[in-house]
Amino acid sequence: MGYRLKVIVFALCGLFMMPTFAQEVDKAAKKAEKKEAVKSHLKQHFKPYGFIRNYFTYDSRESMSGTGDLYNYQPYDNAWNITEAEAAGTGLLREDLNARSTFRFLSLTTRVGLDIVGYQWRNTQFSAKIEADFYAGLSTKVSHSVTGVAQFRLRQAYVALAWDSLPMLGGKDYARVNLTIGQTWHPMAADLCDVIALASGAPFGPFNRSPQVKMDARLGKYVTLTGSLLWQMQYCSVGPNASGVGVQAADFIMYSKTPEAYLGLSVHHKGFLMRAGADVLSIKPRQIGTVNVAGKTVSVSVKDRITTASPFLYLQYKQGEFSIKAKTILSEAGEHMNLNSGYGVKAKNSDGSWEYTPIRTTSSWLSLVYGGKVGKQEDKHPQKLQGILFAGYIQNLGTKELLFDANNDGHPDDLYTPRANNMVRMWRLSPTLLYTVGKFQVGLEYEITSVHYGMAGSTNLRGIADTDLHWVTNHRVQLMTKYNF
Repeated sequence: MGYRLKVIVFALCGLFMMPTFAQEVDKAAKKAEKKEAVKSHLKQHFKPYGFIRNYFTYDSRESMSGTGDLYNYQPYDNAWNITEAEAAGTGLLREDLNARSTFRFLSLTTRVGLDIVGYQWRNTQFSAKIEADFYAGLSTKVSHSVTGVAQFRLRQAYVALAWDSLPMLGGKDYARVNLTIGQTWHPMAADLCDVIALASGAPFGPFNRSPQVKMDARLGKYVTLTGSLLWQMQYCSVGPNASGVGVQAADFIMYSKTPEAYLGLSVHHKGFLMRAGADVLSIKPRQIGTVNVAGKTVSVSVKDRITTASPFLYLQYKQGEFSIKAKTILSEAGEHMNLNSGYGVKAKNSDGSWEYTPIRTTSSWLSLVYGGKVGKQEDKHPQKLQGILFAGYIQNLGTKELLFDANNDGHPDDLYTPRANNMVRMWRLSPTLLYTVGKFQVGLEYEITSVHYGMAGSTNLRGIADTDLHWVTNHRVQLMTKYNF
C-alpha cells in the first residue's frame, strides 16, 4: 500500500508540474526564436567592414607630408648650408640639408566602418554609414608635432534618404533621388585614382570629405544631376591669423555664414562615365582691420570677402580587365581640397578692409589599370594581378589680378598658401603592381615626384616665382599589405 501511494503521489506531482514544464519549454523556444530574429535583423541591416593596412615606405629626400609621413605632397626645396662662393672660399662641403633619405613602416591607416541598410517607411528608403580610422600621432620626424599615440578620427558619418521609381516625362521614364545628410566625400573628390598610396593622387586631384547636404537625382538611365551645400571641418581654407600669418582654419567659412556650393552633371552608359561640375566658395579672411586716426591705430570691423569658382571634368572608361580614368580641375583658392592653391591681397583700402585675388592652378591626373585572374581559381581565394600606372601634373597659373605691393619692390606683401608659394609646376609618375588573394592584398609602388621651384621670396606680383628656377625630385618606394574584412 505504501508503494502504491508513492506512485500515486509522484504521478499527481508530475501532472501538476507538466504545465509549468511546458511553459518553460515554450519560454526557451521563444527566447531562442527571438535571439535568432535579432541575429537575422542585425545581419540583414548592419554590414560591418574595414581593413588592416600596413605601409613600408622609403623616401630619397625630405618631403611635405602628413599622417605619419605617409600622405605625400611634394619634396621640399633645396636647403643649402652655404653658398657656392662660401664653399669655394672656405673649402667646406656645400650640402642640401633636405637631401636626406628616410624609412618607416606602420599600420596607422587601419579602418573600420558600418553600413546600415534595408529600412523603409512608405516610399522612403533609409540608410546610413559611419566610418573611422587612425590618424596622426605615433613616431615621426622630430620637426613634426606628435602625441605618441594614434588618434581615432571620424571619416564619414551620414544618413541617406532615397526615393525610387519617380515618374518623369509623362511616365515614359523614371527618376531616383538620393538625399545625403552628414559627412562624406566632396563631390569633386569622390572619383579617386587607383594608386595604393594614402594620398590617392593628391595634390594632383581634389581630396576632401566634408559635412554636407547633397542631392543626387538620376534622371532616366544615363544622366545624374548632383547638387551639394558643404561646410568645412578637417579640410579648411587658408587665411591670416591675428598676427597676419597664413593658417588653415574653419573660421574663414564660419564668419562668412555662406556654405560652399557644388553643382554637377554625370552621364553614364555601359563602361563610360563623364562627370562635369563647378564648386563655388565664399569666405571672409578677416573680421577685424585697422585704420589710422590722428596717428593712432584703431581696430575696426571689416567685411573682407573672397568668392571663387573651380570647374572640373572627369572621364572614365572600363572594359573587361582594362580601365582608364582622368580628371582635371582649374582651381581658384582650392587649398581646402588639398590642392596647391591659395590667394593673396590685391588692395588695402583706407577703411581698413582688404581685397583679394585667388591663385589659379590646373591640376590633372591620368590612371590606367590592367589585370585579371591568375593561376588556379577557387571561389574562396580568387587571385588577381593588376598593373597600375598613374601620371599627374600641376601648373601654377598665378593670380587673376596683380597682388598688392606697398614697397614697390615687385614682390607681394600678403600671399596665403598652405604649402610652398615658390612652386611653379610639378609632376608625378607612379607605376604599381597589386596582387590580390581573396581578402588579402600586397602592393609595390614606385613614386617619383618632381617640383620646379623658383627662389624662395622671389614671387612676382602674379604669385609666380620667376628667378633661379630649378627642379627638385623625390623617389618613394612603398610596399603595402592589406587585409579586408
